Amino acid sequence: MNCIVFMCCTGKSRSRAKSSADVTTKQHVRKSNSQNSYSCHECKKCFSTAKGLSRHMNIHSNRFKCSECGKSFSSRSVLTGHRRTHSGEKPFECSVCGKRFTRVDSLTVHNRIHSGVKAYKCSLCHKAFNVSSSLTVHMRVHTGEKPFECSVCGKRFTLAGNLTVHNRIHSGVKPYKCNLCDKAFSQFGQLTSHITVHTGDKTFKCPLCDKSFRQSCNLQRHKRHAHSNSQQHSCPYCGKQFTAVTDLKRHVRVHTGAKPFLCRHCSEEFAWRHQLKEHLLKSHNEGTWFTCQHCSECFGTVRQLKIHLLMSHNEGTWFTCHICQKKFSRKGCLKKHIQRNEGVKPYVCDECPKHFYTAFELKRHKQVHS
Repeated sequence: MNCIVFMCCTGKSRSRAKSSADVTTKQHVRKSNSQNSYSCHECKKCFSTAKGLSRHMNIHSNRFKCSECGKSFSSRSVLTGHRRTHSGEKPFECSVCGKRFTRVDSLTVHNRIHSGVKAYKCSLCHKAFNVSSSLTVHMRVHTGEKPFECSVCGKRFTLAGNLTVHNRIHSGVKPYKCNLCDKAFSQFGQLTSHITVHTGDKTFKCPLCDKSFRQSCNLQRHKRHAHSNSQQHSCPYCGKQFTAVTDLKRHVRVHTGAKPFLCRHCSEEFAWRHQLKEHLLKSHNEGTWFTCQHCSECFGTVRQLKIHLLMSHNEGTWFTCHICQKKFSRKGCLKKHIQRNEGVKPYVCDECPKHFYTAFELKRHKQVHS
């Protein structure tokens, strides 16, 4: 009797365990099948749950909209944090470094810098990140996924922000305007670099010579051309070598006659970007003209306008050589001129004792050794 009861209990227990396992399996299958199965019909973004899609749709319905800039958000709390960017209010302060934030979740992410916690690790290369969104974006490096597509030209991007910036090419929108001249830019970084033209700031100094630059990319290019021995990229047509692959690509156009810069208004093609800019200004009146206030003559670049003002109206600053009184419109040209007059050769070959006036002369000389 006891044995029979034991067997019944055991059978019931097994039945319950099997039922529990079936439920777990069904939940897992349902979760797997629903992975990214909810798609937004507006932007094609996918979500694993209906709730996630519903929350996302608030962006398109303009449910929570900023009255200052018109930007929309999926929740009221996110909108409240966004409004602080306009008012300048930053109520959340880091106890370690004192940096302040508009949102508490931004402070939470920032605190991981001090704690060193990187909880989100890539399973393919073991790189770790502070936030899950950074890991999601990083995984696209391995998968090659580019989920954001331009509706005009079909170009795809890994980040939504890159697509937003790219769309300004088609719309012509340039929201970042210089308060010192009439020039406008599609990216904030371009405006920051442009402002140094007015201020004359050259914060990036070469540690190997006395040259300074307004942008870090110009400093890196200078190091490659003037101080680097490595010339890893060879032209397949003439064998000429280059330290940067971008320089090689520009050089190859001389042989192939390629014209990668296309006008979006007509069928014209150009080998160089500045040619396209001039064409857009002259043929389609797209871009920014720089007008002389004395004679109303228009120019495509600030540089051309400055030279015109110096030559025609004697407005601006001439840089005069103290040796021969020759005048120059650019300080850099005067500096090179004085070096030649005084016999100063700042560019030294590290394989022989030869000195040179310019980086180009040194680069050409290095080909003798290679």
